[in-house]
Amino acid sequence: MSTTWLYGIEVHSARPLFRTHTDGGAAAPGDHPAVQLLERDALRGDQLADQVGLTEQTRFQLTHGRQLGLYSDRPLAQSLPGQPWRLDVEGVVSFHWCGGEHSMFYELREAGNWELMAFWFTHIVLPLQLTLERGYDFLHAAAVDLGGAPALFIAPSGGGKSTLAAFFLQQGHALWSDDKLATFHHEDDYWAAPSHPHHRPWREFEVLGRPVVNFAPQSRPIRAIYCLRAEDPAADITIEELVGFRKFEELLPQYLFNFDHLLEHRLAWLGQMLDAVPVYCVHRPWALPRLRETYLAVCAHATAR
Repeated sequence: MSTTWLYGIEVHSARPLFRTHTDGGAAAPGDHPAVQLLERDALRGDQLADQVGLTEQTRFQLTHGRQLGLYSDRPLAQSLPGQPWRLDVEGVVSFHWCGGEHSMFYELREAGNWELMAFWFTHIVLPLQLTLERGYDFLHAAAVDLGGAPALFIAPSGGGKSTLAAFFLQQGHALWSDDKLATFHHEDDYWAAPSHPHHRPWREFEVLGRPVVNFAPQSRPIRAIYCLRAEDPAADITIEELVGFRKFEELLPQYLFNFDHLLEHRLAWLGQMLDAVPVYCVHRPWALPRLRETYLAVCAHATAR
């Protein structure tokens, strides 16, 4: 069996999920049993036979050019022990698991292969299972090491968060996340877990990105959140702290899975996190030649705090 660390969780699979091996483990604090990723064809008996006729369905918006469907045997709500789940990626792969258990099974479809299965497991399915089962909150955010702790970059799609993160990587900063950041509460802090060792400064369907050698070695409390604002190419770079409801306006739309039954929990959780983690707005020129200036401004701001 091969071992890979994803989102602070140990994952065991028959083959390595990625071509580039990452040394060591980035375990999240607390009790996090390992996930077993198994091929369903290898099952003996009828452990998952009841997953064939699941009727409750949630359709995702088109993702990486594929239609996704999530199924269970009851209306979507908190996952209960023994509750069957299935997620179908159109034409590629189906994933199966049961609530409260730590094994996940996959079935390849006509257009599926190991690499595509690994992409969808890493990119969508494991984050979904951790959200439903273990209380993780996933944010659309890039995150890099800044002074020994993760700093998050938030921006609309195409808003430059991956581009800025790429510049930080070029300067030797470790990567926490390219696009999907696992966050959780532990003791009195709000933590970020390293995602997977890839960075994708471009957007191409069903591609994890370029392998990253300098990958964050462990989970850490979040240092700060920087919301990026594109300004005129000749504009000055300014950084202002956000307060009150403005922080909610920036963070609430950035959740990866916006299930209705999670909203009440997330409002409470987000309010507590934003009381503990500072949030800033970075007004920076929308011009690649001035990317270094933005980098230096963010580093100087973090050092001065």
